[in-house]
Amino acid sequence: MTSRPPSAPADLGPTRAFRGVRDFLLAHREDAESACLGFHPPSMETFNWAADWFDALATEQGARTALHLVEPVGADGLRDTVITYAQLGERSQQVAGWLWTRGVRPGDRVLLVLGNVVPLWELMLACIRLGAVMIPATTLLSRADLADRVHRGGAGVVVSATVDTPRFGDIADDCLKVAVDLGDGHGEAPGWEPYALTHDHPRLAEVVAADGEDVPVTRPDDLLLLYFTSGTTAQPKLVEHTHASYPVGHLSTMYWIGLQPGDVHMNISSSGWAKHAWSCFFAPFNAGATALVLAAPRFDARTLLRVLTERDVTTFCAPPTVWRMLVQEDLSAWSPVVRELVAAGEPLNAEVIEQVRDAWGITVRDGFGQTETTALVGNAPGQPVKPGAMGRPLPGYSVVLLDPVSGEVGDDGEICVELAPRPVGVTTGYSGDEQLTARAMGLGLYHTGDVASRDADGYLTYVGRGDDVFKASDYRISPFELESVLMEHPAVAEAAVVPSPDPVRLSVPKAFVTLAAGHEPSRETALDILGHARDQLSPYKRVRLLEFVPPDVGLPKTVSGKIRRVELRAAQRDRTTTGRVEFDVADFPELRS
Repeated sequence: MTSRPPSAPADLGPTRAFRGVRDFLLAHREDAESACLGFHPPSMETFNWAADWFDALATEQGARTALHLVEPVGADGLRDTVITYAQLGERSQQVAGWLWTRGVRPGDRVLLVLGNVVPLWELMLACIRLGAVMIPATTLLSRADLADRVHRGGAGVVVSATVDTPRFGDIADDCLKVAVDLGDGHGEAPGWEPYALTHDHPRLAEVVAADGEDVPVTRPDDLLLLYFTSGTTAQPKLVEHTHASYPVGHLSTMYWIGLQPGDVHMNISSSGWAKHAWSCFFAPFNAGATALVLAAPRFDARTLLRVLTERDVTTFCAPPTVWRMLVQEDLSAWSPVVRELVAAGEPLNAEVIEQVRDAWGITVRDGFGQTETTALVGNAPGQPVKPGAMGRPLPGYSVVLLDPVSGEVGDDGEICVELAPRPVGVTTGYSGDEQLTARAMGLGLYHTGDVASRDADGYLTYVGRGDDVFKASDYRISPFELESVLMEHPAVAEAAVVPSPDPVRLSVPKAFVTLAAGHEPSRETALDILGHARDQLSPYKRVRLLEFVPPDVGLPKTVSGKIRRVELRAAQRDRTTTGRVEFDVADFPELRS
């Protein structure tokens, strides 16, 4: 980290450099070939996205809405909270100033466990200003998950809604603990400092000057974000991103979505996941657009369609799970003014794309990226969309398909990103795991672990994961993690988890279990095992289907003893097999939450 005297004017070099690249992409929004050929990330010695970019927008267009939260109220009401660029910038200055007075300094790690509430955006901007490292986390995490984030993330600060503070117990007692009162009647949180103290607090520059110190200035390669993401090991991977890789890197996401200044962009994503930072924060604010967020406790298609239509949304992004729910409604009864529709997270069914096009006359454009990257492949605005294809490489990325056996580059294989030159939006690695980082960055490539095919026009079609991680309702699920929980139950001798096709969620976790001696494959046993999994796992990870495998058959394995999940995937798709003992969590009213 370096420093800048608080009395000196902000260095406009980074602002101009960033703006130049952004404006180039805006000027070529429907000319993907020129955008890819001419894109070069800005060269900057220092860069702080909050100070060098967001504040510039707040100065130029302070009255423009930056954040628009819509909350369902009562049977049919909607409550709107509208925050301008000037207001959000000012509040983040106050929050940063308060955090400074509480001892938070550049490099300190801040765990953010908040839903879609205004303080989340204030805190993210404040952390960027300070040079603090954010660890966004979903409010769905179990206590064990939270403990892992605090411990392995090295969190020195924890921020949570008051209602969620009891779940922490004593796991964050060595941290600065900040409770956000959402006005839901949960009152104070003993041992936690109230977030309300940040209101009307002196701004960061004022408190730093009072201490006789300098305002932090960040470099592009300074660490900014840590994201926990599921993998094939027992512990989630911890992905690193810098002050350049997400703030600058998400220019590719802005381009893919087709965002323009003044747009109203609506993205459906739970907070705490990388896609939330993609499309509820960096991409819309890079464009100078409004981030509109539906802050609903439960998904409701009609409410979403109402907000999409009545709040004049111009660009809309949702995971395929949401699109599949939306097309169950009569879309032709709604007339949104939306210009761009995109989907990401998993492949979107061609028939869903066709239904949306028939109703609204707009084609949903697929895109692909990971927590480790920004949007790297996509159907860009104005380009022909091929059914089933996720598009072509986006500005800043060069993609090759690597045969996992021969190591040759061809038209089928693992999606890999060339690292010479290194794309700005690629992770710097996995925190605390040099071996995993080395594997992911081997052969001068970043290995995504996903497999695709390429046609003669350069369009990529997604095939699947190269490992056993799968998506369920747009959440990545690690079979190993679920299997480890199941194995804790005394009735379980062996367990294997695979995705089971689901018409709405794409897939749900299904467990194949062999029972230990003395246990019968009964409804009571299934209830006990599923109840155990329910108590130990976050809601989005819970096992939904359970099949008992006879002990004399056992789970299919390789010669070396590894479970062949590929055979189980095929077996559970074959519904004609008789004599199977299978249970669905929906059959147990006592497990409903």
